[in-house]
Amino acid sequence: MLLTIDVGNTNITVGVFRGEDLITTFRLTTKRTRTSDEYASTLAGILLQNGIEFKKMKDVIISSVVPNVMHSLISAIIKYLDIRPIIVEAGIKTGIKVVTENPKQIGADRIVDAAAAYEIYGGPVLVIDFGTATTYDLVDQEGAFLTGITAPGIRISARALWEGAAKLPEIEIKKPESILAKETISSMQAGLVYGQIGQTEYIIKKVKEEAAYLGEIKVVATGGLGSIIAPETEMIDVYNPNLTLQGMRLIYEKQNRGKK
Repeated sequence: MLLTIDVGNTNITVGVFRGEDLITTFRLTTKRTRTSDEYASTLAGILLQNGIEFKKMKDVIISSVVPNVMHSLISAIIKYLDIRPIIVEAGIKTGIKVVTENPKQIGADRIVDAAAAYEIYGGPVLVIDFGTATTYDLVDQEGAFLTGITAPGIRISARALWEGAAKLPEIEIKKPESILAKETISSMQAGLVYGQIGQTEYIIKKVKEEAAYLGEIKVVATGGLGSIIAPETEMIDVYNPNLTLQGMRLIYEKQNRGKK
């Protein structure tokens, strides 16, 4: 079995593959400081709850945008599994060629999403990840990563509201029954959700307009909050909540030890 670990700014998303089948997923909070022993204990415990033994992992691949957790996490994998994990970073085979001005500035998560969307759905494809930030990444027919657009995620915008305005409360992020809000909580929800929908549709429209030379561009979305936005717009063709984990498996298979 393959253990895939995606370290994001908010959550660490873990997936276990048996061959091509994703058999379980779960999340940990990123911002909590953990030792290597704590990482191993937490991973082993949650896996066991899902009927999977930690020691049965045959290999591990990690994608991370949070450098300060990597030492403890990698140490846990080496100490308890005797495996040096594959790290998604510059120089690794991904199936994607980054042709932006500074390829090293593109986050590992965005490369993984782009690789997955291109291999699963083909190009040209616009990949939207509704995470801590909302990112829009364009890949052409040949698998070249052409451009990336970065906007504040819904949670960042929400936090700015309730931390920046003394009388605005912390709220659940969900679509309200109507945009015609009549009280504070639903008015905030309306602004956050419908504002994100409007931003999403406008950016997709502009990308398609300026990249019309590519032909028909498929739009693929992922990320936890994508489940709120994707059903509300016809401009997103596919919502795949496990795109990043699938991308990590696909990248793993391109490495020399992919048959392990």
